[in-house]
Amino acid sequence: MRRIILVEAPDAVGLVYKTTGVFFDLALNIVSTDEFVEPKEKRFFMRAEVVGEADNQTLTDLLKQRLPEEAVVRVETKRPKNIVIMATKESHCLGDLLIRHYAGELNANILGVIANHETLRPLVEKFEIPFTCVPHEGLSRLDHEALVRKEIDPYEPEYIVLAKYMRVLSPEFVAAYPRRLVNIHHSFLPAFIGANPYRQAWQRGVKVIGATSHLVTDDLDAGPIIAQQVLPVTHSHSARDMAMAGRDVEKITLATALKLVFEDRVMVHKNRTIIFE
Repeated sequence: MRRIILVEAPDAVGLVYKTTGVFFDLALNIVSTDEFVEPKEKRFFMRAEVVGEADNQTLTDLLKQRLPEEAVVRVETKRPKNIVIMATKESHCLGDLLIRHYAGELNANILGVIANHETLRPLVEKFEIPFTCVPHEGLSRLDHEALVRKEIDPYEPEYIVLAKYMRVLSPEFVAAYPRRLVNIHHSFLPAFIGANPYRQAWQRGVKVIGATSHLVTDDLDAGPIIAQQVLPVTHSHSARDMAMAGRDVEKITLATALKLVFEDRVMVHKNRTIIFE
């Protein structure tokens, strides 16, 4: 069995030695290790992959015994993650994820798709994945989100992917799924936050456009960044041209971010990410 171990702790001498010593004692073979020390706050981060038969609880308990009391330890069995996708009307990001899932490239099980419009039902049902529409018309944001949560929670997803879900989420909704909401924003953040970023970019006369995938927090489009990509444009591109070109960047950026998340390669410290690629 292959496991992924994530460790965060105040930096100190011997942390790698103590961690790998546990692996040795449990007869776990180390496949790979990566470490990073944040120099300003002196925080130690480690990701290791190991193979062996020790159970997760024993492994976790031994690591916590030998590492500093403040250490945060996470042990994950390497396997596809269970996810739910939320969408609105745009098909490019959702369609890309459905194809990757069909081809076995997503490293995730798509349990269902939830949208606030019926537009994408025919696309999703072609892949024989459950589709649920929860209309928002006539409802307050909190009332609508309560209905959405009733659809999400029975799935017990590990992550919720916002594949162009074009509604701002309330702090209550975000708090229900901490660090489990992955969004794609059609701009190279922190530039052009909020609505119509391609029009904002065109008005500013930018020479590159981009996309950003990030974890969702209460601050609009300001959560920890996982992946970003850019594409060159010129004065001849209209805002509509930029939006059309940006769709390819968006879906690739989201897929890149999800690969990192689903392989447990992302650690979060405050509002920054440590990415072990």
